Amino acid sequence: MKIGIIYYTHGGHTQEMAEQIAEGIKSKDIEVRLFSLDDQLDDNYLNDCVGIIFGTPTYVATSHWRVVEWLTSNKSVKLGGKLGGCFATAHYAQGGSDSAIMSIVGVLLTKGMLVYSGGAALGKPFIHHGPVALDAEGTHYEEAKKMFTIFGERFANKALELF
Repeated sequence: MKIGIIYYTHGGHTQEMAEQIAEGIKSKDIEVRLFSLDDQLDDNYLNDCVGIIFGTPTYVATSHWRVVEWLTSNKSVKLGGKLGGCFATAHYAQGGSDSAIMSIVGVLLTKGMLVYSGGAALGKPFIHHGPVALDAEGTHYEEAKKMFTIFGERFANKALELF
């Protein structure tokens, strides 16, 4: 079983959180690879994946244009029927990270993905739309790393359940 994580990072925070999610996925003995939108993506690997998670920094309360551009212009990776998830990094709690995640979720649904959030039904940490790490809110960024790992574990468990 394979899962991919596609992200764009400007200052490295989104990449760091993608790595935390990957650790959670690996703990379930699932193969996972990370793909920066600055590099060449392995379309064959991504087509073989049962799930793909998308990560974005938050810009003006929405996802970065590079993530949306890939999602809307990609013709070689088939997303329909795959498990999808999202995460974001931001500076402040009111910076729009939920809006950034939801802007991606709409595209994933349009592409036919089964969207997974981690939800509140699994208890703490509550991950409503997807995990968020805030770098300008005290120690939130460092403390969020554990939540991102748990999100990876939960995403992997759902992939195992479904596929």
